[in-house]
Amino acid sequence: MQRFFIVAFIVSSSFSVFAQFANVKLDERTADNLACKPAVAINPKNPLNIVAASSRDNVYYTLDGGKTWMNSKITSSFGVRGESVLTVDSKGNFYYFHLSGSSTEAGANSTPDAIVCRISSDGGATWDGGSQVGSTPAKHPDNPRACVDPKGNIVLTWTEFDKYAESDTTCQSNIMISTSSNGKKWSKPMLISNRSGNCLDDDNSTGGATPATTDDKKIFVAWAHNNKLYIDRSFDNGSMWLSNDIEIGSQPGGWNLKIPGHNSNNGLPVLQIDRGKRQSSGLLYVAWADQRNGEDDTDVWFIRSNNYGDYWTSPLKIGTSEKGTHQFLPGMAVDNTSGHIYIIYYDRSAYDDSRTDVMLAYSTDFGTSFKTVKVNEEPLTPDEGAAFGDHLSVAAHKGIIIPVWTRVDNGVTSVWTAVLRHEDLTK
Repeated sequence: MQRFFIVAFIVSSSFSVFAQFANVKLDERTADNLACKPAVAINPKNPLNIVAASSRDNVYYTLDGGKTWMNSKITSSFGVRGESVLTVDSKGNFYYFHLSGSSTEAGANSTPDAIVCRISSDGGATWDGGSQVGSTPAKHPDNPRACVDPKGNIVLTWTEFDKYAESDTTCQSNIMISTSSNGKKWSKPMLISNRSGNCLDDDNSTGGATPATTDDKKIFVAWAHNNKLYIDRSFDNGSMWLSNDIEIGSQPGGWNLKIPGHNSNNGLPVLQIDRGKRQSSGLLYVAWADQRNGEDDTDVWFIRSNNYGDYWTSPLKIGTSEKGTHQFLPGMAVDNTSGHIYIIYYDRSAYDDSRTDVMLAYSTDFGTSFKTVKVNEEPLTPDEGAAFGDHLSVAAHKGIIIPVWTRVDNGVTSVWTAVLRHEDLTK
């Protein structure tokens, strides 16, 4: 078991005149703490129990719906570095994924050689020692993403590089998948992408593999490669996959985006599925960002499919920004109790400089249309020297929406959240 300590955070009841929602700071950068790449999940068995995480090794949890937050520090004999990924099953077990390294020192400058799955059965307070997924020292995993199906099976996807940042044209990147019934023993990693990318972690690398599952053993995975978006699917719980990936859309300019003020950015796709007991069950949703309108004009886009990925709607632009501004890094969640869709993203449309807001777009008609609301109290100001991270996250359940995002203030990163209720979005 890892070392454990508690820090309490009290949510302010006052609202800024510049925002509708009280913002809560969970994490701030220190000499040995990055404070970026946040993730979040809501316990469906007890929606008052919410767990958030930030790179490199901090987990935050609340048992009272966000009134107080406590901190559980992650340590591992495998090493802790890189991503922070969270998901939760119907019984309230949380699964936290991070990259490991060849050194046991947390945060050491080593190339990741595996993904580690950690389990918490007490709401995020304590975590087990972890199990490694896809441990192949000759390969380098990156950008893991995970989900849990209704029966508790965990699906993990990632990009695997033969050697990260290698310029040799024979070096490949591919989309991998592994599954587990308990988070402790994992299936042998399977390659599912038909087209390999390079190893430079750029537009020509395969990236952004995001899984989604149905109630009846269907698994879908979406990713980006070479200015296009792809999806693959299995109808037998991952045993068999399509012989050819389905191209679901274009991504002009590619996924490796250049945004002023950020040292690393991307437009990688996010995949969600409606798993509610209603007519919309099985609808697939994909959100991403690209620069089809020029390098000074980044936009967030949304498409959906009602036939398991064979056909998709035309891209719908999220937000009402004018040409020449940046909207980027979308994260998405579906509240399966209502079918409502929530997309969190950064937006500069309110300013004529690099100041940035955090926006939440939401749809109550299964993605036909969206409305937007500002989440942050004050704009953040990016800094090229700050490790800002490359993703946001949002979770939703029974009308409770929890976004988490990274701020930059005076060159220092911090991770923030807010507890929103759907009925308050239009007030």
